[in-house]
Amino acid sequence: MNKIYFQGTFGAYSHLAALSIFKDAEIIPCKTFDECFLKASKDDNSKIIIPESNRITGNIGIEYLIFKYRLNIYSEYFQKIEHNLLGLPGTKISDIKDVYSHGQALSQCSKFIKSNSLIEHVRADTAGSAEMVSKTKDKTKAAIASSLSAKTYNLEIIKKNIENEKGNLTRFLIMGKNISQPEFGNKKYITSFLFKLKSKPAALYQSLGGFAINGVNLTKLQSYPEKNTFDSFFFLCDLDGHIEDKKVQKSLEELGLHCQDFHVLGVFEADKIRGK
Repeated sequence: MNKIYFQGTFGAYSHLAALSIFKDAEIIPCKTFDECFLKASKDDNSKIIIPESNRITGNIGIEYLIFKYRLNIYSEYFQKIEHNLLGLPGTKISDIKDVYSHGQALSQCSKFIKSNSLIEHVRADTAGSAEMVSKTKDKTKAAIASSLSAKTYNLEIIKKNIENEKGNLTRFLIMGKNISQPEFGNKKYITSFLFKLKSKPAALYQSLGGFAINGVNLTKLQSYPEKNTFDSFFFLCDLDGHIEDKKVQKSLEELGLHCQDFHVLGVFEADKIRGK
């Protein structure tokens, strides 16, 4: 049986996403993102499911681990994020003084928190906050987490869907050690890669010219400083298309001329949600 690692505790949104995709796998929690990547880098029979970005609050902050471990990306998955206020059974909103959750979840529910004059407390993750509330047995404390967390820790959903904006999505990446790419066919693909440029003036401008000339669309281009430095950057990039497409190949060849480091992270089918 394949192992799927996720960061957090049971009931987390990553756990929810893993259950949606992997029906028969053994799903295992890890304390940190680093632990997830490390386990997958040592075990051919395991994969990780990692939140990469959120539609409303942006990047999750795992880019340095993508750069460090260079695991293969097999697919992307967009999980609908619905935040709920969870408390001990029988709790009313008027009982609650303190609310606990991950920093992003708290910011995504800021209107509800302010309108109910709740004191927010940042914790490492949403499901861990739910677990903590269930153990305290204190009706003045509540958590913002998934409905799965409510089931997992025997809490009551006091108020559903308390997020500021509906239609919130988190993009997850499914990654692992083995390299695997879909055959080039008549589908929409994403090619994901990272690169580090040679140190010269206008290097980024020159390196991207090939994409414009060949009509290749970049859907993501983000820069990150290398560890312990502020003058050496690597870039994470996604483009529309399969690496075997002639246009894509020509663009990447052009880019390669300007790079001192280049690595393809994965080729995978674009999630259908992208087009909506």
